[in-house]
Amino acid sequence: MVTRTRFAPSPTGYMHIGNLRTALYEYLIAKVNGGSFVLRIEDTDQKRYVEGATDIIYRTLKTVGMNWDEGPDIGGNYGPYVQSERLPLYQEYAHKLVELGGAHYCFCSKDEADEQKDEEANIKFKDPCKMIPLEEAKKRVANGEPYVIRQNINKKGKSMFHDVVYGDIEIDYDELDEGVLLKSDGFPTYNFANVVDDHLMAITHVVRGNEYISSTPKYNLIYEAFGWTPPTYVHVAQVMKDAQHKLSKRNGDASFQDLVEKGYLPAAILNYIALLGWNPGTEQEIFSLAELRQVFDANRINKSPAIFDITKLKWMNGCYIRALPFEEFHKLADKEYDTFLTRAVNREALSKVLQPRIETLKDIAEMARFIETLPTYGEELFVNKKMKTDVEIAKKAIALAIPALEKLDNWSNEGLFECLKAVAIENGLKNGQVLYPVRIALTGLETTPGGASEIAEVLGKEETLRRLALV
Repeated sequence: MVTRTRFAPSPTGYMHIGNLRTALYEYLIAKVNGGSFVLRIEDTDQKRYVEGATDIIYRTLKTVGMNWDEGPDIGGNYGPYVQSERLPLYQEYAHKLVELGGAHYCFCSKDEADEQKDEEANIKFKDPCKMIPLEEAKKRVANGEPYVIRQNINKKGKSMFHDVVYGDIEIDYDELDEGVLLKSDGFPTYNFANVVDDHLMAITHVVRGNEYISSTPKYNLIYEAFGWTPPTYVHVAQVMKDAQHKLSKRNGDASFQDLVEKGYLPAAILNYIALLGWNPGTEQEIFSLAELRQVFDANRINKSPAIFDITKLKWMNGCYIRALPFEEFHKLADKEYDTFLTRAVNREALSKVLQPRIETLKDIAEMARFIETLPTYGEELFVNKKMKTDVEIAKKAIALAIPALEKLDNWSNEGLFECLKAVAIENGLKNGQVLYPVRIALTGLETTPGGASEIAEVLGKEETLRRLALV
């Protein structure tokens, strides 16, 4: 049997980290088995629909390299791939399910159903319409009476099914409610549409959050009523902000788009979320998507919730930044320079200084802002015991450096370093007694992303000499 998985997001406006992880696991299960990854848009909940959200889903998956084999934009043999375009199918199968005894017509209002229910006391809605003879119910439907189609839960005892992550699971049928499958407006509920679509699209593996474990027996009853084979279930634990709180956009937690805007690389984000609940069984932590396609094993998904650790993501992002080809990093950095630099400086030299030192692209502006505007600083910055400098030595060193730099033709990091080192040797000073004061004078900061010669190369000759002359 060909492995077929599906990512079925709702177009609600952003890509939640947990949703992207689900998509990744679906994608990897398909690819590691040589199968197909299907994209399906679940837009039956019209109240939550956000204009343009489908494009966000497309862009996100393409950005991280998870290209789908079938979907709304490229088609396939099992379309349409947008649920709102499949309404006649759901209606057809809902009525079939009634005929098969797996569901019934209900003419009660929502208020009547809600009045009976008490979730805290585990009191379910006992639908009186379930007792209406089928032929009578069909006549009422034909006469135009408003109705919904509710599932029948006729079994007693335990429902048993297997899950790749949690193993064999038992749930008492008495805990299940006879929920609505087809609403009065003709739209299906999530539970019903998924079962129909997964069967008709020949989906073999379903990855979803473990909050759906308790509903799985209801899905299986639908499969059973139609005589269909359920898929392999892979329920995953939630991604948590901390031990008590789920990661949630509503609580201000970052979506994929937010993280990209904060300077994280898509490949690093994807690598990190792969490890949020999955253990490769080795010490390796840095994985390309191509590597994940080779080694991913759903049996190594953890049962416990995963804590989203921004510090760990930041570390991993730094690894990815340092591993980028210089030309690629410089292209990304150049966009950041445009946000705060108006001064003409050697941007390539600046990128060489920054690439080994930053963890996110947004560190660039913070780390290099002194290039645009020299901060106001006190002379006490020139005092450094380790470098054996004080204010007097610093001023002397800078005064000696200025004429040497004025004569320098080779304005490169190497040329500048040799020039300043020669100033120290010729005047009986240690290298640090020249380099340290020059660096302070050029940056106005105690901690900087590069040394004196690196920063002088970035600033250029004119600006370097201007700043030194201010001391």
